[in-house]
Amino acid sequence: MAPPSPPTPAARLLREYGWDLMLGSIAAFYAVMVPYTKVEESFNVQAMHDILYHNHHINKYDHLEFPGVVPRTFIGALVIAIISSPAVLIMCVIHVPKVYSLLAVRLVLGCAILMTLRLFRVEVKRKFGHHVEAFFAILTAIQFHVLFYSTRPLPNIFALALVNLAYSFWFKGNYLRTLQALIVAATVFRCDMILLLGTIGITLLLSRSFSLLEAIKCCISTAVVCIGFTVLVDSIMWQRIMWPEFEVLWFNSVLNRSSEWGTHSIHWYFTSALPRSMLVAYPLCLVGALLDRRIVPYVIPVTLFVVLYSKLPHKELRFIIAAVPMLNVSASLAASRLYNNRKKTGWNFLYVLMLGAFLVSLGYSAVSFMASYSNYPGGNALKALHEVDNSTKEKMVHIDAFTAMGGVSRFCENEYPWRYSKEEGISIEEYQTRNFTYLLNEHRYISGYKCLFAVEGFSRAKIQPRFPPLSLVKAPKVFAHGNTGDPGILSLDCPGCP
Repeated sequence: MAPPSPPTPAARLLREYGWDLMLGSIAAFYAVMVPYTKVEESFNVQAMHDILYHNHHINKYDHLEFPGVVPRTFIGALVIAIISSPAVLIMCVIHVPKVYSLLAVRLVLGCAILMTLRLFRVEVKRKFGHHVEAFFAILTAIQFHVLFYSTRPLPNIFALALVNLAYSFWFKGNYLRTLQALIVAATVFRCDMILLLGTIGITLLLSRSFSLLEAIKCCISTAVVCIGFTVLVDSIMWQRIMWPEFEVLWFNSVLNRSSEWGTHSIHWYFTSALPRSMLVAYPLCLVGALLDRRIVPYVIPVTLFVVLYSKLPHKELRFIIAAVPMLNVSASLAASRLYNNRKKTGWNFLYVLMLGAFLVSLGYSAVSFMASYSNYPGGNALKALHEVDNSTKEKMVHIDAFTAMGGVSRFCENEYPWRYSKEEGISIEEYQTRNFTYLLNEHRYISGYKCLFAVEGFSRAKIQPRFPPLSLVKAPKVFAHGNTGDPGILSLDCPGCP
């Protein structure tokens, strides 16, 4: 019998990078379909814009006018902006709208996150086999939040890249590198990663993976270098001596000011955030820990990280997103066991049940995507306004805080003759005394202005007794107004406001 022919280059490429292509395609789809960003991402988005378009002219940077509640580091934005700069330069030369530059930087960030996730996935395959690797990729693909957030420049996502590296070092047995990756994440991007560093570090100490002296030397030396680097860079950018993550730690933990942005019950991460982000992987994670004891030493520290984080009253899903990849490994072990035993009596029913849960999770992710697609009315409103008025006369657009939080960034702005203002503190009565050509805000009626159109946004989900059983309810969120003192406004062909 003739030996089997060697695989073609395309087959080898697909075998080596197939899962990466799948995850990357989904993340890119999310980024292209929902290009705008929310207020949580605004600092890094504006920072990347200013680095790309203002370069060394720091006095023009957005953060000096709108510093935010707490300062953040420029390091992540600087790295992504530098890597994206050749593509953005080409776009500038051929006069492509700036919003495509936003898409470019987001895709570069997504590539970085998925690259670190690949390193972790490769170690999962080496440690547990290719079936577990396959289910790890599939579970990640049908979950919405990890891939949706992977292209969004949140401090949590920059930290996630380093946490993925730490997980891969942990599986590889390079324990000091694990600590170093977590220290970089904690000192530069997210101070709360010190909780994950603590739980993993104590676990490694108890298992005698290294000595206490080795750990202390490694942690201190790495922290000193990282703190020195972030203080150097960010003191220049913020124009005062500062360590951003220390100020964040002081604000959130010592002063406990984060609770001003809302609070949740102590069990919220386990009863809401993790079930929504992990979906079918959430129950499978517990089953995996029961079926395969090899994963227990890895899952316990990560779970304790979420438990400790639950003590902070202000909670958001993105705060504990770094726990999801490791918990997905445990879920993948359970899924792999069900797959391998699918032909056995009793197991076949559980396997079919799991496949049904996979489909339900996929449906939930589709609904989540549709809700997110309609959740950026500010960005869509500014885009629509640009399309309405193509005249060459100078016009000034005022963007209120609600609209800015709903998707507007400097990447969304057009060149002259368009000019923009985000001046805060203007009362609704004061608008008619100001010389704005257009207003984008949350008010339906403003004296002295004509409402040109309204942009709807996601309001709530509604269960209905027909197919599909779940529908998304939208409501007008952002209203575009034109100054009635401008003769060109009345001639615009606009539908008006409902």
